[in-house]
Amino acid sequence: MDPLTRLSGDAQTFVEKVWARCIYVHRADATEFDDLLSLDDVDSLLTSSGLRTPMVRLAQDGSVLPSADYTRSTTVGGVAVTGLVDSRKLLDLFTGGATVILQGLHRYWLPLTRLVTDLEDALGHPCQANAYLTPAGSQGFARHSDRHDVFVFQTHGEKQWEIGDEDERQEVRMQPGMSMYLPTGTPHAARTQDGASLHVTVGINRVTWRSVLVRAVGRLLTDPELDEPLPAGYHQEPRAFAASLHTQLMQLRNLLSDADPNELATAETAYFLSSRTATLRGALLDRVDLAAIGDSTGLRRRPGARLTTVADRNHLRLLLDDRELQVPGHLAPALRHVDQHHQLTPADLAGWLDSDSRLVLCRRLVREGLLEVVR
Repeated sequence: MDPLTRLSGDAQTFVEKVWARCIYVHRADATEFDDLLSLDDVDSLLTSSGLRTPMVRLAQDGSVLPSADYTRSTTVGGVAVTGLVDSRKLLDLFTGGATVILQGLHRYWLPLTRLVTDLEDALGHPCQANAYLTPAGSQGFARHSDRHDVFVFQTHGEKQWEIGDEDERQEVRMQPGMSMYLPTGTPHAARTQDGASLHVTVGINRVTWRSVLVRAVGRLLTDPELDEPLPAGYHQEPRAFAASLHTQLMQLRNLLSDADPNELATAETAYFLSSRTATLRGALLDRVDLAAIGDSTGLRRRPGARLTTVADRNHLRLLLDDRELQVPGHLAPALRHVDQHHQLTPADLAGWLDSDSRLVLCRRLVREGLLEVVR
């Protein structure tokens, strides 16, 4: 299901509300977010997975606790490993009122990897996922505001939120199945009541015009002379320095005047599409069986994987979430077929490629994580 529709029941209305910069709360069935992260999932992560800091933090009464209070060191293969979560210490601190924060979950928890990837596709902005487990009658952080937009998903228990500043405050009691959207800069604080609470947050790190323009100018400034240092004593000759700076500004103005917005837009899009978390569950099994892929092997798009092709002279640039590949331009029709079909076999590409060529292409796309073998 489209992630925005899942959140709101009406994707278009939801997007309009998001960009209108307003708080939005949606209530669904209590089991709506069970597949994202359950209390049992957190138990497994904290007690059986070998998590290390900074993937785990603890906070209590507005302060972040020192990691030494809940971590230990060990050796693996004779190599020292530090920052490893000490489950007993962590559980004791949790029982004593500390909130457990799981950071960057989209990097190692598949359901949230897929949700974040889908949201990034829908919004065009990088996203990240954290989770907060708070014991009964406790508060992790005092009232604060975030520098990014936030989705909140309540997955277990209840939590009382105070939203807004002291003069205009709203209260929202989050229960399982409820989601909430908070725009950047919205003051908020949250406290549990009678039981433990678990909620997931997805932060939207907004791409701003300022960041786009800074990167665009950086792409234009390719002259190696710009890496030369300023002359010694420039600060003692302000007039001469101003004259030299004026020359550089005029050159920059000319670069901007001649710049092709289509090329810069393509470069910015490629930057976004090739810098995301890849979803590679099952890729080890595919690598083991790579040589066995034949003309009749069933292949399908790996969940969460995306393919974007960009024409570049006689080549194609393939943007595959966390990387960029360059392939010959004559592969365009075959890649278009791959992009338009969720499931296929190498034989389906016979109209454009001979047997050896289509097997090479399909095995490469499996190796890179775009396709997976149907088992």
